[in-house]
Amino acid sequence: MASAAPAVELDAAGRAVRVSSPDRVVFPELPDRPGLTKREIVEYFLSVGDGILGALLHRPTTLERWPKGWWPEAVMATRADNRGDAFYQKRLPQGAPDWVETATIAFPSGRTADEVAPTELAVVAWAANLGTLTFHPWPVRRDDVEAVDQLRIDLDPQPGTSFDDAAAVAPHLRDLLTELGLTGYPKTSGGRGLHVFVPLAPRWSFQQARRATIAVGRELERRLPDRVTTKWWKEERGEAIFVDYNQMARDRTIASAYSVRANKRATVSTPLEWDEVGEVHPDDFDVTTVPARFAERGDLFAALRADRDPGLDCSLDAALELARRDEEEHGLGDLPYPPEYPKMPGEPKRVQPSRDTDRKRT
Repeated sequence: MASAAPAVELDAAGRAVRVSSPDRVVFPELPDRPGLTKREIVEYFLSVGDGILGALLHRPTTLERWPKGWWPEAVMATRADNRGDAFYQKRLPQGAPDWVETATIAFPSGRTADEVAPTELAVVAWAANLGTLTFHPWPVRRDDVEAVDQLRIDLDPQPGTSFDDAAAVAPHLRDLLTELGLTGYPKTSGGRGLHVFVPLAPRWSFQQARRATIAVGRELERRLPDRVTTKWWKEERGEAIFVDYNQMARDRTIASAYSVRANKRATVSTPLEWDEVGEVHPDDFDVTTVPARFAERGDLFAALRADRDPGLDCSLDAALELARRDEEEHGLGDLPYPPEYPKMPGEPKRVQPSRDTDRKRT
């Protein structure tokens, strides 16, 4: 909805940020909630300022922009069709203030880009004014964009399963991570899934982090064979929770903690206590409810900040040893990369099983 209201300035931790068309409706009205305006979205991010900045601090970040707002028929632009209502901004937008800093990242293709790398809360507010709802930070810091410092495990419900099924798997994942010397921090995806992040010493490559994630997923699959899958091809997954290991591949990112998701309830990807995981639902956490929760509990993802105490960092050594045993004792090597990636060393054939003429049939 168009806006005729004059721009306003909001204070973002000491820096004034201009918000144009502040009364533009970003999320339409629902029976139990009035419509949400652009000003309210920016004010939401300011209300969880320490949390959203902590999630993005010094990290190259892709902006998911909805400049016209979200509505049920709105669609995201794709590589094949760029005419959508929303898009992913991977390069610094033109006209950015000089206090918006960047980091140079390399895509799998070898091309590079200067991505926004937030250093202060005003950058978040500025991006929200551009229509950014969801922030997608890389698991690296701007001073070394090759050193992964977060392991990110995505429990993705497949058709026939729900958030409740992902929540039921979560305690088993927590136990496994503990066995491997890893401390996990859960959050809702803001949709149907559950994310678990692990703080790492910033010394691991993307290949090592992805390999460790595959090993964790395979071990979880062994323990819960009817409930968990690591099968890349959707036709093979069945009604199970998919451990999306490719979220640890280069240039594949996960919505940050405290990001707003583009859906009818304006849900928020929200950090949880472990004992909450089985008691909540993603719809419990939205733009209107999370500020009070944040004020009460603080940032439950503080251990993942780029400026955290190094004593919180974990090592991937045990997970990589598990990967080595999988390879040497069980013949379980790499798994397929996403389709836009170049063929990777050691990667198996990237062909959908039902179309693989060389596949053995049983």
